[in-house]
Amino acid sequence: MKLLSDYMDILIVLPFCLGVLWAADQFCRKFLGISRRREWLFLILVCCGWLLRNMLGRMSFGLYSFLMLSRSVFFVGLVMLLFRSEREKRILAASILLVAARLVPEFCASLLSCLELFFLHTVKKIPEPLIGNWGGGLISGIGYCFAILAVHWLSKHLEPVFSGRRGKWYVILAVPLLVIVTVYDAASLGASNGIMVRSGGNMGLYYDQIFSYSEFWVLALLSMAAAGFYVFGMNRIYLEQEMSGRYHAQIAVYKMMAEQYRQSERLRHDMKNHIIALSALSRHKEWEKIDDYLKKMEGIVLDTGGDLTGNKTVDALLYQKRKQAEEEKIKWECDVQMPKDWCINEFDLCVLLGNILDNALEACGRMQQEEYRFINIQAKAVKKCFLIEVKNSMDRTEKFTEGFTRKGDSQEHGIGLLNVGDVVRGYHGVMNVEAKSGIFVISILVPFPDAAHDIKTAV
Repeated sequence: MKLLSDYMDILIVLPFCLGVLWAADQFCRKFLGISRRREWLFLILVCCGWLLRNMLGRMSFGLYSFLMLSRSVFFVGLVMLLFRSEREKRILAASILLVAARLVPEFCASLLSCLELFFLHTVKKIPEPLIGNWGGGLISGIGYCFAILAVHWLSKHLEPVFSGRRGKWYVILAVPLLVIVTVYDAASLGASNGIMVRSGGNMGLYYDQIFSYSEFWVLALLSMAAAGFYVFGMNRIYLEQEMSGRYHAQIAVYKMMAEQYRQSERLRHDMKNHIIALSALSRHKEWEKIDDYLKKMEGIVLDTGGDLTGNKTVDALLYQKRKQAEEEKIKWECDVQMPKDWCINEFDLCVLLGNILDNALEACGRMQQEEYRFINIQAKAVKKCFLIEVKNSMDRTEKFTEGFTRKGDSQEHGIGLLNVGDVVRGYHGVMNVEAKSGIFVISILVPFPDAAHDIKTAV
């Protein structure tokens, strides 16, 4: 009975620990992948390691310290050994799980322990209250429940972090997280071997416990805040850099297209004169001069493709995209009517159409059945707003969620839509995205300047 009483808190916490382990397994399966046999091996080894650490750690403080500091290495090693995906991505997944499974339960348990001690001392009038095995086990179990919720929340919100990144990126994120967990474990050992050992000092056992638990939950809170700000902050920086890089690349492309269009316009304008000059050279049989003349004209595009909107830069963009669609056997339908009251500058409009059409071409290109590929573009003035609507076919097996498609490089698609969203918000417009029945539809509504001013004033 005494042995059962001594290990009662472990037995109480065990089901909750299994819950955290299950959540961690689902997290790794989502981002890394694993076979069913290795998955069961992972669950069994982590569970056995947790039991052995808690049971053997009670034999001596030195053994407990060694086991606690080495558990991170043990967990990372198992994830590296049993799960698939790139090595760097496995390290990052293990690091994030260590932060969630270690810090969240510690924070909750320490805070709840402080509250329980305060209640026993203040309400129950116990001079030096102690938390028994039953109470400690239940408090730890509640902490593990919060850890399960934290892992589940992270699995939903960290998808962009694990999508389309390079190996070096994962290492940059993982190393500080491992350092945070290691520092926290070392600080916890120092705290538990400091204030708690000096119980019965000048301030009494009650205040020693309060100070010790307060130190734990404050330290855990600061560590979680540091880890969270670092991961999500670095992800935001990465997206900003990617967006900036693509933004400037698009500037160069659109300038090039506009210049190409201007050359075509100049050539078409001077075509009559060119024909007269070539005819004169032909009558005099000056073949070398004719050849030189034609070489000067070589490479200049004559056909604008028929997508005439009244804006040369937009026409050049639509021409390039239409040619790409024709090469990939994608049905192209375009009806773009530029309003007289211009509300979007040329560059921003090209950012909108360029990113949307790039995504549409990529989606159509992934379809196996060429006869179902299509892109439909509609743009016109609707009352006091400018409406852009693009429809395109897509693979029915693909899913669209929160700006990312389930494809090989979902990050590129997501960044493109982020660029579109930034431009739309800059003009106080709205954007709606739908994907169902194999058709992807994006609609953008931008108010004209006077209407946008009224909207901004009303807000």
